[in-house]
Amino acid sequence: MSTAAETTGGDIEPWEEVTPDAARRLLVAAVEAFAERGYHATTTRDIAGRAGMSPAALYIHYKTKEELLHRISRIGHERALGILRTAAEGEGSATERLADAVSSFVRWHAGRRTTARVVQYELDALGPDARAEIVALRRRVDAEVRGIIEDGVASGEFDVLDVQGTTLAVLSLCIDVARWFNIEGPRTPDEVGALYADLVLRMVGAKDAGAARK
Repeated sequence: MSTAAETTGGDIEPWEEVTPDAARRLLVAAVEAFAERGYHATTTRDIAGRAGMSPAALYIHYKTKEELLHRISRIGHERALGILRTAAEGEGSATERLADAVSSFVRWHAGRRTTARVVQYELDALGPDARAEIVALRRRVDAEVRGIIEDGVASGEFDVLDVQGTTLAVLSLCIDVARWFNIEGPRTPDEVGALYADLVLRMVGAKDAGAARK
C-alpha cells in the first residue's frame, strides 16, 4: 500500500510517519481543513467528514484536535529542518550552500503549500508544551540558515552587517511563498526556488552569485 496522500489543494505528502492508514487519512483531512478554514473554525466533525469517517473514529487515533495540529506541525518542521540541514552540510562554498538551501526551502513551501500554510501559520493555536517544542524546532531551522550566512561572512563571500536580522529576513521571504503560491500561476516551484535563491544572494551581497546560479 502506498503511503502517499494528496490534499484537495494538490499537495502530495508521503506522511510515512503516520500509521495506520486511518490515522493518516485523518491527518490529511486536518491539513486540508486547517489550511482552508483555519484551526479555530475547524471542528473534529469537519475533519472526520473529510476523511469519510465518523467523529467517534477520530478519537481512536487522536485525543484532541490540537494533537492533530501538533503532529502536523512537528512533522512539517522536521522536514523543513532536514531540507536546510542537507544544504548546510553539503559540499561547496557558502554561496552555493545558501543558494541550495533557499531554492530547496522555497520549493517545499510552494509544492507543499497546503501543508506549509498550516505548519507555518497556526503555531499560536498550540498549547504551551506543544508550542515550546515547535519553537525549539524553529530555532534549529534558524540556526542552519544563520550558520551558512556566518560562514559566508567569515570567508568574505557575503557582505552582511546584521547576520541575525538577515537570517530572519531570508526565512520570512521563503516561508511567505506558502501564502501566495498558486500551482496554476505562471511559475513552477522550481522556478520560484531559483528566483528566490538569486534574490537572497543579492540580499547578502554574494561576491560570486553568478557561479552559484549556474
